[in-house]
Amino acid sequence: MKYLAASIAAGLAALAASYGNGKVISKTIECMARQPESAGNLRATMFIGVGLIEAVPILSIVIAFLILFL
Repeated sequence: MKYLAASIAAGLAALAASYGNGKVISKTIECMARQPESAGNLRATMFIGVGLIEAVPILSIVIAFLILFL
């Protein structure tokens, strides 16, 4: 059962992070197309947002390893 729990936790976190990254990047590109002069600020903010979104699956992998090995 713990193998199933660990794989579901990691899989759902990866799925949610990929969906979140797609939304952030698509909205950033949309805003850059509307206002090209603010592309630099939008790009920096996008990278910060993507970095924060990517922290979720990393924490999920840590929790999955804790489930497996404890």
